[in-house]
Amino acid sequence: MTFVIKDCALIPISTGMRASNLSEFKFALNAAPPECIYHHFWGALLQSRFDDPEYKNDFAVWVYRDLRDEVLAELLAIIDPVDYSDLESLRSEIIELVEQRIEQKEWLAWIPATRPFFFLRSQIVVFDTGKRAETVEELATLLPELSPGSVYYHVVDARRRFPVGLDDFSAWLEGLGPEYEPLRESLMEIDPYFGSLTDLRSHLCEAFNSFLEGKR
Repeated sequence: MTFVIKDCALIPISTGMRASNLSEFKFALNAAPPECIYHHFWGALLQSRFDDPEYKNDFAVWVYRDLRDEVLAELLAIIDPVDYSDLESLRSEIIELVEQRIEQKEWLAWIPATRPFFFLRSQIVVFDTGKRAETVEELATLLPELSPGSVYYHVVDARRRFPVGLDDFSAWLEGLGPEYEPLRESLMEIDPYFGSLTDLRSHLCEAFNSFLEGKR
């Protein structure tokens, strides 16, 4: 079985929805398509962000930067989308946190943001890199060369494509036989959300190299 390495880019698309305060934000969260929730969490991984690196999703960044609410921003920032079975569960958690914050201080709902939040979704564009691997050893040598877009496509986007949330590497290894089950288990333990795509690539390399060294 050949592993085909692909790359990708995300094209942001406006939904026409926006929020200028926390009340409008909560209303828009209820109405936004699920693709918006996905984009503002996972799509942020492909965006270079240097000013607020501790806030991993766009919602937390906006609440911190434009509403100046550090308490809610930190609550939103620690959400790990991997922990939720689907986007609707994730949406419900975000809305609940917003509602709880408004209950604590009702006036926060009406404070105007310095800039509105624009709800976006994204279209993924995928292209073939021309790189191929026929064996686990060959794939291990190619991993350090993967671009952030390739890491995103094969790990993050793959979890949306596979019903059981598999990354492409784990799915490929499943077809190679039970001897690669320890490697699959190591890959499936990696959390793709916290950290950068470069960090994620390093974790992939470590898992492959550790497995191959154990076979020698």
